Amino acid sequence: MRIAVIGAGAIGAVLAGAGADAGHDVTLCVRTPIDSLTIERDGEELTPALTVAASPADLGPGPEPADLVWLTTKAVDTPGTAPWLAALCGPDTLVAVAQNGLDHESRVRPFLPAGRAVAALAYIGAERVAPGRTRHFAGNLLVVPEDVAGLVSQAVTAGGLDVRGTDDVLSAQWRKLFGNLVANPITALTERRLDVMHGPGMVDLARGLLDEALTVARAEGASLGPDDVESTVAGVTRYSERTGSSMLYDRMAGRPLEHQFLTGEVVRRAATHGIAVPLNAAILALLSGLDEGLRAAG
Repeated sequence: MRIAVIGAGAIGAVLAGAGADAGHDVTLCVRTPIDSLTIERDGEELTPALTVAASPADLGPGPEPADLVWLTTKAVDTPGTAPWLAALCGPDTLVAVAQNGLDHESRVRPFLPAGRAVAALAYIGAERVAPGRTRHFAGNLLVVPEDVAGLVSQAVTAGGLDVRGTDDVLSAQWRKLFGNLVANPITALTERRLDVMHGPGMVDLARGLLDEALTVARAEGASLGPDDVESTVAGVTRYSERTGSSMLYDRMAGRPLEHQFLTGEVVRRAATHGIAVPLNAAILALLSGLDEGLRAAG
């Protein structure tokens, strides 16, 4: 199978490594050239056999379309992937969008010359610790639409990842967003890893944010309930002090945040339904102020 991974962040690295370990022809598409990819896992350093391309021109003239393209950039960077998509996609290409937020398919569709885009929800804890080096410390689950689960499984299961298909992608997207509504803002705003969730009032804050989001999710048609709130709270409190979030890593690196695709989605959609979400609105205001400062400093 011909696989391309657009984006060499933490999730992109893990997916590229899984594809290579499964014996596929993998091309890692990057903005900044790297000599190789190293993945730290369980005390080992793994260097998967793959090709690194720093621009679509590196793919050569008229490259054969990929069977599977993983799109793993930040959601805000999606427009910039258009040249890669143009070079990599043919009529039968599946683009699996492993980004945070909602509306994965519609976000990518304007930049997709051919093929099909689907949401790929990654429950993978990993951190890019240096260019070309990623630490994978927890999680190996991908949730995708049921009708493409077989193809995605073929791409990564032999490389150590598990794939689960779903017929209710909307609910799956909201369920994944729930975790991001807690872990990302709280770690980024406090500059703490997820051990911060054991501090005073944090569980109550998490539950309040998610109760608001649950009301919005149901108004949007998602089949979620109070059990999803409680399982999310339990999930974010079980991680150790070494576990962070993508938004925390962005803040640590001085990069812009993707808050508008996480908390921003809840606040905007709440407004369309006339639903009050004061906790999420307050978090969004704080994140927007932080992001403004990061952009000014950068």
